[in-house]
Amino acid sequence: MVVWTYGVYLVVSVPLMVWVARTLFVNGRVFLVDVFRGDEALGDSVNRLLVVGFYLINLGYISLTLRVGYNPTTAREAIEALSGKIGFVLLVLGFMHFFNLFVLSRVRRSANRARIAAASAAEA
Repeated sequence: MVVWTYGVYLVVSVPLMVWVARTLFVNGRVFLVDVFRGDEALGDSVNRLLVVGFYLINLGYISLTLRVGYNPTTAREAIEALSGKIGFVLLVLGFMHFFNLFVLSRVRRSANRARIAAASAAEA
């Protein structure tokens, strides 16, 4: 039962992580290009670096939480173990997503303030 539990955990967690990373990569590009004032090369580069970091952190977390800590002998115990593990993976993915949005929104706000200051200085 333990091997099946590990297998199901990996079959659910890894594709979920890949889907979230791809979604963030595709939809985050426009945002990052705007943050970097239309510099597409810089926005794409930062986007790729963020995805690599996302994969590293989440694969490390999935690996660390792979261990169940006990030997589930029934289907119920295996499902309970999986729900806890997958739930934590979802929480980590969600937390990372909102943390990245928070940081990037602050970067964007700072960039917009710099643009406004530069425009005001140019008019003066």
